[in-house]
Amino acid sequence: MKTIVIGLGNPILTDDGVGVLVAYQVANHLATKKPIPDVKVTEASVGGLRLMELMNGYDRAILIDALKLKNENNPGRIHRMTLDDLKLISPTQHSASAHDTSLVTALEAGQLLGMYMPDEIIIFAIEVENIIDFSDQPTQLVAEAIPSVTTAVLNELSL
Repeated sequence: MKTIVIGLGNPILTDDGVGVLVAYQVANHLATKKPIPDVKVTEASVGGLRLMELMNGYDRAILIDALKLKNENNPGRIHRMTLDDLKLISPTQHSASAHDTSLVTALEAGQLLGMYMPDEIIIFAIEVENIIDFSDQPTQLVAEAIPSVTTAVLNELSL
């Protein structure tokens, strides 16, 4: 199964870079301990249409990203989500630019255009504390979640 693993976020905005840090760990593990054919690990600081374009041509996509919920504050808490779960927490977006579209809308557009989109999309979202301050280090609770998320992604790849 052709799979892409994408660590999302900005690695210089404290906890926002958690997805990128997990992607580095997954890539390192696959390179040094257990290569898996047809798996690409990458990072991206994009969303919407650009993220959809990265997933074009893959059977499965595993996304790792920071999650900031309005009414909860559990830094380091890990959520394994599907695209349907994302639809429940992602508000309908009305934008003046197609570049600002949500991932859900972008994937629907890709399918309508006949692009080869993943049948399976798994999202590991890590609740974060600080996504505003400049730092290349996550906060303590988010940093402590990185090994668990890395293991969860590797377990998905070995299925």
